Amino acid sequence: MKKLFISTALAALMSTNAMAAKIGVSIVNFDNNFQTLLRDGMQARAKEKGAGIQVEDAQNDVAKQLDQVKNFIATGVDAIIVTLVDTNASRTLSEEAAKAGIPLVFVNLEPSDMANLPEKQVYVGSNEVESGTLEAFEVCKMLRAKGKSAGAKAYIVMGSLVHQAALQRTKDVEQIFGTDMCNFIKIVDKQSSEWSRDNAQTLMTNWLTAGGAPDAVIANNDESAIGAILALKANGVDMKNVVVGGIDATQDGLQAMKAGDLAVTVFQNAKGQGGGGVDAALALAKGEKVERGVYVPVALVP
Repeated sequence: MKKLFISTALAALMSTNAMAAKIGVSIVNFDNNFQTLLRDGMQARAKEKGAGIQVEDAQNDVAKQLDQVKNFIATGVDAIIVTLVDTNASRTLSEEAAKAGIPLVFVNLEPSDMANLPEKQVYVGSNEVESGTLEAFEVCKMLRAKGKSAGAKAYIVMGSLVHQAALQRTKDVEQIFGTDMCNFIKIVDKQSSEWSRDNAQTLMTNWLTAGGAPDAVIANNDESAIGAILALKANGVDMKNVVVGGIDATQDGLQAMKAGDLAVTVFQNAKGQGGGGVDAALALAKGEKVERGVYVPVALVP
């Protein structure tokens, strides 16, 4: 009887392992701090759910990301998660997954064809209208509090121009600065840092050389905001005179706030997005219905 019980238990365990869902994940770039937090959130949730997960680095390469998705399909994964290298390339990835009948979840970076996603394909992330609007309005209020309402000049450090998040966040800033309350702020220039701290530092250095210190720097992410801060401080600019904003509330961003260098950041829940992406992938793999857009709330860091 004891032998029979053990055999039955082992068989059940083997059956459970055999049925465990397998998820393939293509991350835009392992070197990006926020993408690393997303990856950690996915791996933690997959472990919690007992699912297998294979995570690949697309290294900012559209072709590499497409190959990774094709390889996931070939190996027979139950679901695929992607953080997009280029939001405009989402349609090709959608078509590949749809042809194979494998669920596809876009996380963090919204696909360009969001409204036309095929069945069993969804987006999990934040509403970028909220993040950019919160950041811009807070920067505006701080400039007013500093007595700058007679006129202020600002630079926008954008993320990657092939990412919907960067375009939307920049649009949010421009719209807020166009309102009656905030139209005293003049955007002198806006350029892409590709979400990179180093690139943002170089960009800010060039702006300082060309036109002196701004009243505000609005960055699409914390890494770029920190790069701008490094350049400002290296050029002897008193950070009390410049309002710098970012988005993500990364650990480095929060440290910069604590130091009094970063004035504004918006919390974007990487763990919530990563874990939510895994939850959506597992649900779709089981044939369950998931809303086309699953939005994780953002919040201004006090």
